[in-house]
Amino acid sequence: MKKNKNIIYKNFIQHNYLNSKYNKKIDKNFNKIFKNLIDNLDSTKNTYHSLSRKFEFNFKFKDLKKFQKFKTVVIIGMGGSILGAEAIYSFLKKKIKKNFIFINNIDENKLIKIKKNNFYNTLFIIISKSGKTLETLSNFETLKIIKKKAKNIIIISEKSNNPLYLISKKFQLHHIVHKNYIGGRYSVLSEVGLLPAHLMGVNIFKIRKNILSHLNSKNKEFLKESVKKLANLLNNNKFKNLIFFNYAPQLNEFLYWCQQLIAESLGKKGKGFLPVISPAPKDHHSLLQLYLDGPRDKIFYIFSLDSKYNDSLSKIKLAQKNAFLSILKKNKIPYREFKIRNFSEEVIGELFAYFMLETSIVGKTININPFNQPAVEQVKNNTKKILA
Repeated sequence: MKKNKNIIYKNFIQHNYLNSKYNKKIDKNFNKIFKNLIDNLDSTKNTYHSLSRKFEFNFKFKDLKKFQKFKTVVIIGMGGSILGAEAIYSFLKKKIKKNFIFINNIDENKLIKIKKNNFYNTLFIIISKSGKTLETLSNFETLKIIKKKAKNIIIISEKSNNPLYLISKKFQLHHIVHKNYIGGRYSVLSEVGLLPAHLMGVNIFKIRKNILSHLNSKNKEFLKESVKKLANLLNNNKFKNLIFFNYAPQLNEFLYWCQQLIAESLGKKGKGFLPVISPAPKDHHSLLQLYLDGPRDKIFYIFSLDSKYNDSLSKIKLAQKNAFLSILKKNKIPYREFKIRNFSEEVIGELFAYFMLETSIVGKTININPFNQPAVEQVKNNTKKILA
């Protein structure tokens, strides 16, 4: 168990699911990967550098002042380009006074509704690492907001010969460089997630405050234990489904960010978990029968608020969660528990960093590249051929 003032982390993965011989191999791999990560965190421009205290944003706060007047902000992106900002907005919504709209799919009805608004009073943030994301470009063009020297558009993309960057140059739009060494699903602690967060009025330095806490010697042991257990489950290929059983609605969007992170990072070479977001206690009345009495191919991640409230609704929810946990224990079904103690910038930053570290290190220990997405690229390339 790992316990601090923000989050309580617990693992209940029984020893009979673990291979002691394989554990030794994972232990050795982990130590090598962890040492390399620590040694190169500050100096090497790779994915992990976004966790470094020496990480620098590709924007200046003084240049963003002119955009702070907008009370309505539309963010257009796909996957990792938008899920992190949406998670921050949902998690900290009580603190945020502005209205943020997220376009993360091709949704004609949503676009029609947005087009009815006064564009001059709306800020648009367009995000795509490659600058070529088909859905992002299509939604951007459909809104017909592109005008020369438009003062209500920010584009975030790599600085290369890509459509988004070329549009920003041609129309003299505000462009911010997406670092080429940070992939989309690992980019939330960079410009991609924290520029929108800054415009939400959130303290982004507080978001980054605890992101290295998982690397100290005490917390390293919990991280290592977790990596070893998850690597074992992936290796034996028995557990196919990862159920995010969520009693804290403010975490829903964060779990969608997790879903992409885990699915795209670890779903390779015939291995991987299928991450499913399951709202609770709602799903006590729809999926619980299958979860507990169906195929034994699931691991559960239980998320909840470590609430001090004594109101009747909180008591009911706590009783339901504890009843569920007791059955998992009784039936020796593997699960992990994450109790959130407050909804603050420090907590969401710590959660992002933990899952990024754990997921990527699990991949590396079992010889999976956690940073690429070859199957996704195949579909993208086929789509281009069909549309050509």
